[in-house]
Amino acid sequence: MTESPAFPLQPAPFTGESREVDAGACFDWLQQGWLLFLANPGVWIGSTVLLLVILSAISIVPVFGQIAIHLLVPLFGAGMFQICRQLAAGGEAQIADLFIGFRHNAGPLVMVGVIYAASVFGLAFMAFLLVSGGILGGAITGRVAGFGITFGGIMLAGLLVMVLSVPVIMATWFAPVLVLFHDMKPGAAMRASFAAGARNWVAMVIFAIFLVVALFFAMLPFFLGLLLLLPIFSGAVYASYRDIFEGA
Repeated sequence: MTESPAFPLQPAPFTGESREVDAGACFDWLQQGWLLFLANPGVWIGSTVLLLVILSAISIVPVFGQIAIHLLVPLFGAGMFQICRQLAAGGEAQIADLFIGFRHNAGPLVMVGVIYAASVFGLAFMAFLLVSGGILGGAITGRVAGFGITFGGIMLAGLLVMVLSVPVIMATWFAPVLVLFHDMKPGAAMRASFAAGARNWVAMVIFAIFLVVALFFAMLPFFLGLLLLLPIFSGAVYASYRDIFEGA
């Protein structure tokens, strides 16, 4: 005889399973990001200004500042997603929500940052070895042939870093929101993020192209466009998370 279910029924545990969406879904994500920005522009602009000031101050420190920024990206990313969740639920978002990652699941979020930073600097070191090898080979060979070797080394390094950066970005894309909202472990969250990106690679590529173009124009007027781009981008990523992950 089976036991009677206990009420209220508990929802099924979140497993990180993702689904495939249409390629055009990225335009819906951007529209939702814009609507989330309009829901409370004051909080968004205040949070973005504070975030840019903090990151700019940290970046002044040579070497260690860049490492710290890469470690803090998941923490502040979680804060932006918390603002999105508050606004999407009709709640009152606050600038203090930007720091929720420091109060909830800070350790796992930092670990995501550690893996991300180690991957980025590992790729940078690999590129340095390729470029330095090309320069050394060019110096030994001579002027004309040496220029070709040096240029080839630089192009190879750039291409290799670009290709190998894609899996790192895919694994980090949704990881902060999965850790923050669903208490997933860093490794599991990054695997789920990578799987979701691979399953929806067409929509993600279109979304990434739009982001790169928008980022270029956002930086032209003294980086002021970032005050609009970062909130909309955060809202769009939050919308994509809600769209792609089952049970989100």
